[in-house]
Parts: sequence; C-alpha cells; structure tokens
Amino acid sequence: MKRRPRLYFSFRSPYSWLAVRRLREVVPDLSSAFDCMPYWDPDEQTSAGLKARGGEFHYVQMSRAKHLYMLMDTKRLAAAHGITMAWPVDIDSWWELPHLAWLYARTQGREWEFYDAVVAARWGRAEDICTRPVIEAAAVRAGLDPSAAVLDEPERRAEGVECLYRAYLDDVFGIPYLKWGPHRFWGVDRVEPFLSMWPAPPVPEPAAVAPGRQAYDTDTAGGCG
Repeated sequence: MKRRPRLYFSFRSPYSWLAVRRLREVVPDLSSAFDCMPYWDPDEQTSAGLKARGGEFHYVQMSRAKHLYMLMDTKRLAAAHGITMAWPVDIDSWWELPHLAWLYARTQGREWEFYDAVVAARWGRAEDICTRPVIEAAAVRAGLDPSAAVLDEPERRAEGVECLYRAYLDDVFGIPYLKWGPHRFWGVDRVEPFLSMWPAPPVPEPAAVAPGRQAYDTDTAGGCG
C-alpha cells in the first residue's frame, strides 16, 4: 500500500506559507493527496494534553538574530516569486485560535478557503490572526460560521493534541515539514526535492533493530538547527 505524504504547516511560519503555496500549484487540493496537519506553539492547556498523551514539543524558539535573518530571507524569497508581503508583529500570540479554527474548517470541507483567508490577513495585511475578530472575518470569507470557528471546545482541543502528538512521533522540529514513508523534508527549500520524488512509491520503512543489536547511528543529537 502506498502511503500518503504527511504535511505539517503553520500559520506562524512564512516559510510554511511559501511552501504550501508551491505545493498547491502542483496539487491544488492538498487534502485529496496529503494528510495535512497544523503545527503550532501550544499553550499550557494543549501542552498538558500533549504530555498526558506521552508526547512533547520538539521545536525550540529561535534567537533574535535568526528571526531577523528569517525576515530578510522571506522577503527575498517572496520577491523572487513576485509576491508582495507584509510582516506582522506577534506579541503574546495564542496560536491555538487560528489552527484549531482550521480543524473546524476542515470538518466543513472549507479548510483551504479558510487557509487562504487567514494567510491573506497575516501575510497580505499584517493582521493579528491570533485575535477573534480577524479569525471570525476569515471564517466569513471562507463561508463558515464565525462563532463556531472560534469556539474553544474540548473536542477541538483533543483533535489539536492529536495533531501535535503525531508531529512528536514524526520527529517534527520545524516547519514546513513533509514526511513520506521514511523520507523527511524540512524547510521551504526541500519542497522541490520532495516533488522530484513524489508520486513515485517510497522506499519501505527500515526494519526494527533486533534485540541485542545496536543501530548504526550512535552519535549524539546535532545542533545544525
């Protein structure tokens, strides 16, 4: 059986925005061919749910120097593709709001209409997508019930925890992130290598290491970031 690629995206990341844009040029309806999952910095409640599930959050916050580099690099990449963008200012952002709302939009079959409305607000108009008025307006543009989109209900929280738990199992440490069989692709610059392989069948997952034997990689975790 061929496995579907798994795409992790985030409304926070400009690289994710550019990567999803490129993927949708090739596959206009990603939901038809990919398992798409939102990924975000969890608040205390979601973090507790993730811990109770047996997972943790691999992502490490970036330094100011890296943030400034990313700002310049993203604008350079956007300009190279003829895209205009604005850079929003994030202060004490509650990332559950847009990402859990996307999960709601998916239940209504309007996930990409909602996605487009949110990224237009964030990267087109520099609006704060972690506020209810902005998400409610995006929901209206996507043909959704705005009051339902911003509900913080247990069922939606649980679904969000499952997304981040799956990300934990898939070793997601940054966004955008694609996983297909044993293959992993991190970053906007890895989208083209992924597309050069897909949809050829992936290499089978490696066999588990037999008891009493040691895996070939005994090095410590690196810091290439």
